[in-house]
Amino acid sequence: MTERKHEKLGLDRDQLIDMFKTMLSARKIDERMWLLNRAGKIPFVVSCQGHEAAQAGAVMALDTDKDYLLPYYRDVGMVLHFGMTVKDLMLQGFAKAEDPNSGGRQMPNHFGSKNHRIVTGSSPVTTQLPHAVGIALAGRIKNDPFVCLTSFGEGSSNQGDFHEAANFAGVHRLPVIFFCENNQYAISVPVDRQIACERVSDRASSYGMHGETVDGNDPLAVYEAVKKAADHARAGGGPSLIESLSYRLTPHSSDDDDRSYRERDEVDDAKKKDGILTFADYLKGYDLLTDAEEKNIHEQIQKSIDEATDAAEKAAYAEAESTLNHVYHQ
Repeated sequence: MTERKHEKLGLDRDQLIDMFKTMLSARKIDERMWLLNRAGKIPFVVSCQGHEAAQAGAVMALDTDKDYLLPYYRDVGMVLHFGMTVKDLMLQGFAKAEDPNSGGRQMPNHFGSKNHRIVTGSSPVTTQLPHAVGIALAGRIKNDPFVCLTSFGEGSSNQGDFHEAANFAGVHRLPVIFFCENNQYAISVPVDRQIACERVSDRASSYGMHGETVDGNDPLAVYEAVKKAADHARAGGGPSLIESLSYRLTPHSSDDDDRSYRERDEVDDAKKKDGILTFADYLKGYDLLTDAEEKNIHEQIQKSIDEATDAAEKAAYAEAESTLNHVYHQ
């Protein structure tokens, strides 16, 4: 066996199992959302499948009591770790009044929770990056030593918001981690048609920050990179650009047909590298997880999803009059 990487990183068995549970929960929630969508019960799904290892590894490296998370729409694993529940996510999927993200007002996967330090995004991609930089600047002014992690797809790295946010953060040495989840496709556009450089992380040097590309199917590699970036930021070293390489295992969304732009063999090959499978193998290889324990984890997570689905489906929609809430006029 190779070196016990988790021991080198200071992670114990309980932390590794929590990481695995986060990954598996995100996958199973996503699978349930697809079934509900195809049954006509929820309007839209934008999938996290293939991203779970990167998400779990990244947020495990943060302090959920101090740091801020500005996720993008695929980050189910991230928001679960920061404190959202399965029921919270099901309520937003069904757009019910109890939805803690927006009271059923927003599209699914527009995560937001003041209590959990999760700052909501908007439908135009990349707008969360300047927000993260602004929050980091506010922390600097208030002498509050938190770190902001903001995530985005590689397609978003071509938007003006990315470049403006990265430039400002670099100039002012702000404690921001720009976390790019490169899943190889911006909807239907492959990465080699998106960027001329080899890696998104190559752009980091243009903004005077550390840049690094890691295997997004390996949560420990992601944890190590993000932990170093967070420690660097807390020490006053400024921002970092971390790129995780993974693969989107599903269509872009429930409204997309990926068969029109990628071959099935390509998707099937990517599934063999699925981080959930390879991380389970890692844990079993070091006797940190047995087949029986894995089966029990699957069953417990599935039970929680079944219960949350039933509760969310039975929950009430918002009253029509609430449409006028938070709307102002002179």
